[in-house]
Amino acid sequence: MKNNQPSLLSFLFVVAIISGVFYFMMPQSYDQTEAPLSEFSTQRALQTVKAMSAKPHYVGSKNHEVVGQYLQKELRNLGLQTSVQEGFTMTEKGTLVKSKNILAKIKGSANSKSLLLLSHYDSAPHSFSHGASDDATGVATIIESVRAFLHNKTTPKNDIIILFSDAEELGLNGAALFVTQHQWAKEVGLVLNFEARGSSGPSYMLMETNDGNAKMVEAFEDGGATYPASNSLMYSIYKMLPNDTDLTVFREEGKIQGFNFAFIDGHYDYHTAQDKFEHLDPKTLAHQGTYLYPLLNHFANADLKNLNSTDDKVYFSIPFGFLSYPFGWIMPMVIIGFGLVLLFMFIGMGKHVLRIDEIIKGFIPLLASLITVGLLTYVGWKLFLNFYPEYQDILQGFTYNGHDYIYAFVSLALAVCFLFYHNNGKRNPEMNQMIAPLFVWLLINIGIALRLPGAGFLIIPVLSSALMLGVFVLTQKSNWFLNVVLAIPTLLIVVPFIQMFPIGLGLKILFGSAILTVLTFTLLLPIFGSFPRKRLWSLAFFLLSVGLFIKAHQGSGYTYGKAKPNSLVYILDADQNKAHWATYDVNLDEWTKGYLGDNPKSGAPLNINKMYSKYGSVFTFSATAPVKNIAKPTIDFLVDSVRGNQHLYHIKITPNRKVNRYDLFNNKNIAIANFKANGVKSIDFNSNISGKSGGKLLTYYVVDNTPLELEFSIPANQKLDLNLVESSFDLMTNPLFSMAKRKTWMIPTPFVLNDAVIIRQKVKASVAEGQTPIFPSGLTKEKDSLTVAVDSLSR
Repeated sequence: MKNNQPSLLSFLFVVAIISGVFYFMMPQSYDQTEAPLSEFSTQRALQTVKAMSAKPHYVGSKNHEVVGQYLQKELRNLGLQTSVQEGFTMTEKGTLVKSKNILAKIKGSANSKSLLLLSHYDSAPHSFSHGASDDATGVATIIESVRAFLHNKTTPKNDIIILFSDAEELGLNGAALFVTQHQWAKEVGLVLNFEARGSSGPSYMLMETNDGNAKMVEAFEDGGATYPASNSLMYSIYKMLPNDTDLTVFREEGKIQGFNFAFIDGHYDYHTAQDKFEHLDPKTLAHQGTYLYPLLNHFANADLKNLNSTDDKVYFSIPFGFLSYPFGWIMPMVIIGFGLVLLFMFIGMGKHVLRIDEIIKGFIPLLASLITVGLLTYVGWKLFLNFYPEYQDILQGFTYNGHDYIYAFVSLALAVCFLFYHNNGKRNPEMNQMIAPLFVWLLINIGIALRLPGAGFLIIPVLSSALMLGVFVLTQKSNWFLNVVLAIPTLLIVVPFIQMFPIGLGLKILFGSAILTVLTFTLLLPIFGSFPRKRLWSLAFFLLSVGLFIKAHQGSGYTYGKAKPNSLVYILDADQNKAHWATYDVNLDEWTKGYLGDNPKSGAPLNINKMYSKYGSVFTFSATAPVKNIAKPTIDFLVDSVRGNQHLYHIKITPNRKVNRYDLFNNKNIAIANFKANGVKSIDFNSNISGKSGGKLLTYYVVDNTPLELEFSIPANQKLDLNLVESSFDLMTNPLFSMAKRKTWMIPTPFVLNDAVIIRQKVKASVAEGQTPIFPSGLTKEKDSLTVAVDSLSR
């Protein structure tokens, strides 16, 4: 009978290493009392977050101006002179807004490129987010780091520009205004941008480069961040998601590179009314500080003129470290991996410690584990969604009990692995069996080398496991301690992705984490395969998974702080004088049923002129509503004339009530040329934040009820057919309505136009009697780059 002691010691060492990986990924403490003035203080930064996030402060709200004034005062208290940049921009997806950027500068001693510290200060609209994490944490990190930097009375070599941008949540408009119109933009050599997509967890570094990343990687390494958390695969994944930040505008429009720093756990709080000070993990804010303070001191004096590169590097972080090597090493490392495995395999067969038939049989438990685990997790999660339909209410795709499901399915995967790798008593069968997963991993790394080189670091665990095999075939002994040491690269590099994937991409990717668990288990077969009584280990992990599923069930309900999102809007069709209640919800609750009834109609007929939403939400249910006497906008055709083969228009739309948003639709997709809105044209940069929405021409976020003025032309032989949607975000407070308050366990659904009073109507092509059309000199027959723009309600 095998001795259990090495197995238990191996297991405890593996658990300890994994725990250390997650524990040391970010600070686990922060200053409970204020740190010395010469250091970054999380406690001081928290006070800034608390002040900013007292109320929602989306663009156009009263508190937006209050927060702006507060930030200017905070910068002046640091001895800095502030300035405000204000103006209209229309970003690439048709989002128009008047942004108000807040700026300050610390003068450097040299005539060099500037370092720009960037964070946005507006909160998300529609869902009444307080913006504590997104993005008061970013602003607070900058203010506190700059305060400590100035306290040390060190004159930097480079100018340091502080930009608190506006309207990031709408369409990156504040950043676009700065990059295209501010004189300081040409001075910027590097941007450090602080963001959030959750309320907790480690902050990850994501660099944005124009070409190669080699010099940027080296610059980050030189910065000496204490808790670096990043790898070169993350940015490839990030670009697949419907996310962008202000830094995207700097890279695309200004050709300026930079680093994003963002945390993503607690994703269910993102852009919701729960993004409050009380839900922010202070350790996460501390992690942001561990990035900026050392990097600020480094880049304030570094050469920022030459960070462009044609070369790329693979990079990844380990606790307290950051490692990198050139892309050119990837394929040679894969070849070395193949060489080592083949060499050790032939030596092992020559010494009769490996057998070709047993090696081939090793593919059976590998494939059985992969298929079983993949199906169990994929089908299992689908069944959970059917059993708990309320999970679909959380559009972010990560439920409040999401971590329990990650650990439960990982435990189930381990149970399956131990079951299929139960051996028949042969000596060291795990060494024959590990050849199969090594070849699978090598094939994966060939694909990585050819198509996804950012993940090239995944060859390192394979090389390490190949050495486990080599030690065995050369000594004909399996040393448990040496195997644990050689397992460290796998535990450091691969295991964090098992948790990171569903947190970053949603629980729909749980099956991917489960499959990665199998691949990790098989890479460590010299450890786990040597365990005696594998059926008992399988049973233990199965029972653990059952316990975690029970825990997830107990946390499946809604409470304050873990609230149910719901939605309701009032839609008035001004042309037909009809009104409707409508919702995007799949599962109605007592609050929405109070307006829609128990048997509501389908919301499909209201999905004409569909507005973009991040997750493709549409109206699901509707009900007839009372027609309210709501003041409609005044539409003036200042120019309505034909010149040559073009019909010229200048239309002014003036609100007659407090409004927050206009959406304009081109119903027949007529080619529109020379399009201007409030005097500006569209800024072209590539973005992932919005999708195409049929016929959408423009979304205008209104500040101070400023009218919307449109100038454009269409072919003279075509008829103008535009629809206007006017929205105010005041359904819950509008005196025309008597609305019941949501329960404490409810919040407005994010990422959609919600709690709004909406008027839909045609933009009728008519000229007031006695008015003579005037052709503005700015209109020409040249086509603007915009033909049909779409909405960019991004985040």
